[in-house]
Amino acid sequence: MKCLVAGGNVKVLGKAVHSLSRIGDELYLEPLEDGLSLRTVNSSRSAYACFLFSPLFFQLYQAATPGQDPPRCKILMKSFLSVFRSPVMLEKTVEKCCISINERSSRLVVQLHCKYGVRKTHNLSFQDCESLQAVFDPASCPHVLRAPAKVLGEAVLPFPPALAEVTLGIGRGRRVILRSYQDEEADSTVKAMVTEMSIGEEDFQQLQAQEGVAITFCLKEFRGLLSFAESANLSLSIHFDTPGSTPHLDDFASDDIDSYMIAMETTVGSESSRTLPSTSLSPGLQPLCHSEEEEEDEAEAELSTVPGTPPAQEVPLPVLWLHPGPRTLPAAPQPRAG
Repeated sequence: MKCLVAGGNVKVLGKAVHSLSRIGDELYLEPLEDGLSLRTVNSSRSAYACFLFSPLFFQLYQAATPGQDPPRCKILMKSFLSVFRSPVMLEKTVEKCCISINERSSRLVVQLHCKYGVRKTHNLSFQDCESLQAVFDPASCPHVLRAPAKVLGEAVLPFPPALAEVTLGIGRGRRVILRSYQDEEADSTVKAMVTEMSIGEEDFQQLQAQEGVAITFCLKEFRGLLSFAESANLSLSIHFDTPGSTPHLDDFASDDIDSYMIAMETTVGSESSRTLPSTSLSPGLQPLCHSEEEEEDEAEAELSTVPGTPPAQEVPLPVLWLHPGPRTLPAAPQPRAG
């Protein structure tokens, strides 16, 4: 395998690697006939990401030596990331990047052609592996959201960096609600900060979901995808079906805080039962509230999880599919006052 990346595409490749590094600790590199595939999966097998760079992305692309099967390799993410550590350096000094596989020495060779004739060569050890592929079908998902990555990036900005998960739901008036998700503590005296953001339907290019639906997913991996999509000025499509437990429609459709408290106290095993109700606000993207609440004494029933498989096998995942949309975007919506 041998490929040559030139010009601004070197920076694009570097940003893709940075995005993948926020998801998994290992990088699966597989040259295919329709392009170079870079894949990763997190340790719990709950998040999977794949970047496929078509042959047109490269100045030179050769998937395999004639008469041989394309090689597959797995390397440590931090090793590959070290080559593209500084996006600023890539943009200012690197003119070309050559990636090749030396199967005899089990080395992935990455050579950076910099200005003034400087060349930096990185020899990275790799292991042979099987193809890594997630099992999902976006066509089976009844709910679809599509919006510019910038809109979603601004929506998750107020959430703490250490927050593990966020709940996305459709509130009253078909407003999309993003709310911090907190596990219940055994000690009911412990209080938790809840952050909520609201996005009006007019800020979405497509909103195919009914009021009351909600799903919780990992925020770290979502931010990793957003970082790449924002840098490339792409739209983001979100496909999802249902969470591990059935949400109650009143949790996102109700406008009454008392109704929410009753639902929270009487509902067990629902992800959205720990969420706050949507309130009536002016359209546009705006923060709703930061509040504290007492947590329940009773432990919540454990959510069902989808078992994973070793990296060498197919990875079954819950259906939360996020992918960049086409590059051509409609006119950006006008910002609304908070």
